[in-house]
Amino acid sequence: MTVPVPSTATEDEARLQQLHKGYQTIREQIGRVVIGQERVIDEMLMAIFARGHCILVGVPGLAKTLLVSTLAKVLSLSFKRIQFTPDLMPADITGTEIIQEDPVTRERRFIFLRGPLFANMILADEINRTPPKTQAALLEAMQEHRVTVGGQPHALAEPFFVLATQNPIEQEGTYPLPEAQLDRFMFMVVVGYPSAAEELAIMKATTGAVHNELAVTLTGEEIMALQDTVRRIPVGDHVFEYAAALTRATRPAEPEAPDFVRSCVSWGAGPRASQYLILGAKARAALSGRLYATTQDVAEVALPVLRHRILTNFNAEADNITPDIVVQKLLEKIPRPAGDR
Repeated sequence: MTVPVPSTATEDEARLQQLHKGYQTIREQIGRVVIGQERVIDEMLMAIFARGHCILVGVPGLAKTLLVSTLAKVLSLSFKRIQFTPDLMPADITGTEIIQEDPVTRERRFIFLRGPLFANMILADEINRTPPKTQAALLEAMQEHRVTVGGQPHALAEPFFVLATQNPIEQEGTYPLPEAQLDRFMFMVVVGYPSAAEELAIMKATTGAVHNELAVTLTGEEIMALQDTVRRIPVGDHVFEYAAALTRATRPAEPEAPDFVRSCVSWGAGPRASQYLILGAKARAALSGRLYATTQDVAEVALPVLRHRILTNFNAEADNITPDIVVQKLLEKIPRPAGDR
């Protein structure tokens, strides 16, 4: 049996430089098809290189599907789009066993037909449109990177990412994801409207006959190697302490919680939030070509990590205080070491 040789600091530095250059190229290639949404693209890439999953929240028509499919092409990953509907069953996404007869021996046996989850990048479109049983099947795949059918586990393709979408304005006939299930997503990414200039550019770019060809920037094997490199980025104790302080301050029962959290938050973020703050900070540092993560990196990923892990109460709703406002106030209140940028 061969023992894997650990990477040296020089190899990690070379891979980070490769990732930084690849990041610039990815942004450039996606920009040929999708106008604007730079922050959304950055947050999706951070999640991918940190081995996380994203849920994209935005009204229809903001190019969420186009963005995900374009990213899959640029990264040379297999892509499947699953449209979640109220009648979708777990077997429709995981696959199912069927009886097949051998043409020679005439023996009948069960064979497994793979479902659409067997791809590198999955777009779970309108995840809140399907019942909890099917949502749970997807969440098992997200957590374990495998599906279980007929009592048999089946490993999924690697790398494996789920990018789910959710419409925030239409909730009739939906099955909202419980907080415990939302917690499985590393980031909740809010997809907003384009600016006036971007909207004009979108109209000019999408109403003609021009089709842009995309260049492949990274392969699946390279992505997995870069994910390992991201995990090895060093983090100082003060960065761990800052991430923990942010997370603990969201919990109204903790002594560290400020008064405004006690008055407007019912439940705060759990330990998974602290882990994702660190992983997100490492991924952000890696995309910038840095060999270290700072408290500024933690602060930059705090909104997508924490916004879906904070449950506000009636007082907050009455005062129009959203989880985003709570996180922003915490970022202003919790001190960071001077010069740590």
